Amino acid sequence: MKNFTCLDDVPDPASLVKQALALKKQPLQYDTIGKGKRLVLLFFNPSLRTRLSTQAAAQNLGMHVICMNTNSGWSLEFEDQVVMNGQSAEHIREAAAVVSQYADIIGIRTFPSLNDREKDYSDFILQQFTRFAQVPVVSLESAIRHPLQSLADLMTIQELQTKSKPKVVVSWAPHPKALPQAVTNSFLEWISTSDAEVVLTHPKGYELSPMFSQKLQPVYNQNEALEGADFVYVKNWSAFHEYGKVLQQDLQWTITLDKLKHTQQAKVLHCLPVRRNVVIEEKVLDSPHSAVIQQADNRTYAAQAVLKNILE
Repeated sequence: MKNFTCLDDVPDPASLVKQALALKKQPLQYDTIGKGKRLVLLFFNPSLRTRLSTQAAAQNLGMHVICMNTNSGWSLEFEDQVVMNGQSAEHIREAAAVVSQYADIIGIRTFPSLNDREKDYSDFILQQFTRFAQVPVVSLESAIRHPLQSLADLMTIQELQTKSKPKVVVSWAPHPKALPQAVTNSFLEWISTSDAEVVLTHPKGYELSPMFSQKLQPVYNQNEALEGADFVYVKNWSAFHEYGKVLQQDLQWTITLDKLKHTQQAKVLHCLPVRRNVVIEEKVLDSPHSAVIQQADNRTYAAQAVLKNILE
C-alpha cells in the first residue's frame, strides 16, 4: 500500500480490518517496525481523535511524530501557473517536496470549502499533496472522504455484530452548522465491501453524490428505515445538490430512545464530536446502545494497521 487516501488504495479491505483488530489485541507487537522513521501530520483543520489516535498509532510502531497546525500563519498556494502576489507565501510544489525530506509518511487533514462543489469533489488539496509529495500520503480526512474513520467503523461493526448480515442504517440528523459529506461518503464506500444490508435515510434535499450513494434509494421516513436495524450510524451532512446549504434543522430527526424501539436493540455509531440532544439524545449516548467510545478507541488501531502496511 503506497498511499491511504480512499478505498481504492487498499488491495484487501477485509484483510486490513482483520489486521487492525489483531493489533488492538496486541498493540505493541510491532513496536520496532517504525524505528528511525518519522510521521509528519499536517492539520489544515482542527482535530481531536484523528490527531491523538494517529500519534498513538505511530508511537505503538516505534515512529517519531511531528504535528503541525497549518491554519495559523502558513498559507499555501495550490493552483498552478499563478502569480503569487496575494496572501499565499508558499506553493504546494515546494512545500510538499520539503516536507517529504523531513518525513517517511505524511498525514494530511483538510476540509471542503462547501462553496465550490466541483473543486471539493476533485479532492483538490489532497490530490495536490499526493501529486507533489515524494513519500506516502495518508488522508486524515479530506474534502470528500474520511477513510481512517471508515476503517474504524468497520472494525466496530465486526466486533459488535451478532448476525452474519446485519442491517446498518445510515441516518441524517440535525446540526446547527453546515458540515461536510465526507464521513458519510466514506462510510458508504467502505460498508459496500462487507456483507451488510445498508439503508440510507434523510429528509428530501439531503441526497448524496451518486458517486457514493450508488444504487441506494433513500428512505425519507426515518422510523420506517430504522425498523429492524442492528446498527444506526448517525451523522449530519449539508446538502450536495444545493451545495453546502443547511436546508432544515428538524429535531424530529434526532435519534432518541423512542426511535430505537423500532430497531433490534441497535448499536448507535457516530464519528464524534456529537452535539447532545441535537444529533443524538443524551439518553441514547449514556445507554448501552451507544458504541461511540468503542468506535473512537478503534481509531488508533485503524491508523496503526494503515501505517504498518505502508512501512512494510
